[in-house]
Amino acid sequence: MKKTLTFAALLIAVLMISCQQQEKTEQAEIIGKPDIQLTSDRMTPEALWSFGRVSDPQVSPDGQKIVYGVTYYSIDQNKGNRELYIMNADGSDIAKITESPKSEYNAVWRPDGQKIGFLYPTETGMQLWEMNPDGSGRTQITEIKHGVTGFKYAPNQQKILYTKEVFIENKFKNLYEGLSDATGRLMDDLMYRHWDEWVDTYSHVFFADYDGSKVWNDVDIMEGEPYQSPLKPFGGIEQIDWSPGSKVIAYTSKKLYGKEATLSTNSDIYLYDTETGQTTNMTEGMMGFDVAPLFSPDGNYLAWESMEREGYESDQNRLFIINLNTHEETYASKGFDQNVGSLSWTADSKNIYFTSDWHGAFNVYKYSLESDVINQVTKGLHDIRTVTAAGDQLIATKQTMKMPTEIYSINPENGELTQMTFTNDWLLEQLKMGDVEERWMTTHDNKNMQVFVIYPPDFDPEKKYPTLLYCKGGPQGPLSQSFHFRWNYQIMAANDYIIVAPARRGVSGFGQAWQEQISGDYHGKSMQDYLTAIDNMSRESFVNEDRLGAIGASAGGYAVFYLAGNHDGRFKAFIAHDGIFNEEAQYLETEELWFENWDKGGPFWDEDNEVVEEVYAHSPHRFVQYWDTPILVIHGEKDYRVVFTQGMTAFNAAVLRDVPAQFLYFPDENHWVLRPQNGILWQRVFFNWLDKWLK
Repeated sequence: MKKTLTFAALLIAVLMISCQQQEKTEQAEIIGKPDIQLTSDRMTPEALWSFGRVSDPQVSPDGQKIVYGVTYYSIDQNKGNRELYIMNADGSDIAKITESPKSEYNAVWRPDGQKIGFLYPTETGMQLWEMNPDGSGRTQITEIKHGVTGFKYAPNQQKILYTKEVFIENKFKNLYEGLSDATGRLMDDLMYRHWDEWVDTYSHVFFADYDGSKVWNDVDIMEGEPYQSPLKPFGGIEQIDWSPGSKVIAYTSKKLYGKEATLSTNSDIYLYDTETGQTTNMTEGMMGFDVAPLFSPDGNYLAWESMEREGYESDQNRLFIINLNTHEETYASKGFDQNVGSLSWTADSKNIYFTSDWHGAFNVYKYSLESDVINQVTKGLHDIRTVTAAGDQLIATKQTMKMPTEIYSINPENGELTQMTFTNDWLLEQLKMGDVEERWMTTHDNKNMQVFVIYPPDFDPEKKYPTLLYCKGGPQGPLSQSFHFRWNYQIMAANDYIIVAPARRGVSGFGQAWQEQISGDYHGKSMQDYLTAIDNMSRESFVNEDRLGAIGASAGGYAVFYLAGNHDGRFKAFIAHDGIFNEEAQYLETEELWFENWDKGGPFWDEDNEVVEEVYAHSPHRFVQYWDTPILVIHGEKDYRVVFTQGMTAFNAAVLRDVPAQFLYFPDENHWVLRPQNGILWQRVFFNWLDKWLK
């Protein structure tokens, strides 16, 4: 269930749904900053959906300006809209430069700095547009059939690359002759659907000539290939790059199909020569995920992110660099027991900045090519998720558990952060936030475990509070300072709950060994870690040990289902969202089988495998006879990672066991809940359930 998500990729997924809704219903009203005056200083679902979501700052070629996007949501219209803003590189003179009924995506500066290119929906799909930096002079540049999904200018400004969906020809089309209304799908191989969509198209990379006003002579550099670039569902245009000489395109692709694609994570970095048409695999023999190629400004180097082991999507994300002249390859992050992401070269091609999580926080680091050394640049309990080198400063996006994303500048010499945008101050000033406390607890096997405790606003240590154990999804990945718009700690705290969030086995940011201890052992050490955290907190005088709940999604939903049959009466309420209930069914229902093979050891019929035997013997459904505690189950029908029947069967089992239960089912949501009204319904049902059983 874990994926290394970029916030930009998830935001685009949300906005694309909003765009589809806009296409269906024309709305004259333009969605902007909501005119809301709160009646309470506590966070509510409506307040949570009123925050502006800041994303994707892009620095102009001369380093003087920054363009970025802000998305606001309308609850009434049940959709969002993203507008573009511009400011000086010192954060001054912020101005809104678009105001339109549909969202602008993928805004970047043209290499000459005279125009801003962006994607905007039309009747023929998403197309490339340009405008002046002040927002005037909007002009449509492309008229590509079915539209484009991302683009990049060539540095010499004579070409543009773009990504587009290419439809797959139905190999059984002769069977459908004369059956225009037939809805049946015929499959003869795997990976026929992925995450939340049926695989009817491939994303391919194209390039075309460009003269400043139009494009022509487009070329599909993957013509005839049944493969994707970028990698769905989270990969974006950051997985493709132009060489500084505007001759070569580097792109990410997993050139596997069907059953092979569902069993392997082996993606590679390819170089395509636009003059000769020759394609070269730069990472052949590197068997894990290789993604996000990035040319150095001088054109001498190519950097990328790489995982080592095939089939392990949570392997350590490493930094690799190749000298394109000598073909010498450098494992730049060797000995650095952390993940790397959001790569950015300095203008002199001597350093690479990146972000990495450690002990519950994302900070900025710098790798020096000359010294072959990594140094930490920033410090603090925050999430810095993107960083861009911009002259003598860095431009970054930062969030905390108490504040959604804003744009900051960073002094690379001392790591000092300066806030540049204050998009949500108007709302934050009306709300009281709960304090966040970092604790360290000793696990059952004498390990040190980080635990975050979030307290209600106006916390009174003389009172007793109902308390929630937050079971993190993934199961790998960071438990950090995310300001989430559904699993939001502050809205839980605002409803007078204490939240306990342990960085149990499997969480990244504590070294690869800690993260890997959950594979093949979802039911063991990590469950003991959860119980350590809640038992430790239950000894506090302000925790009502008779009013404990456990909540979680995805792998966190698995944890809730498992704890429901193995909690010795600790908890009085459970909530599981998109959780795995029956491991045997999950193995055959899901689409990314590499995940199941790695984390579960293989298929349940592999009887000679001790790991497999142990894993499936501890599937949550095998303990349902011990369920006796009220449980709320939530699931989306378009979730193809953890199919909705997992939630449905868990709910059915609870009812048959005479356990108080509810099932919140979303026919139009996937592994998340992305629509505003569904999101608010989710929150209302969530707290109605907790309040009923814990207060």
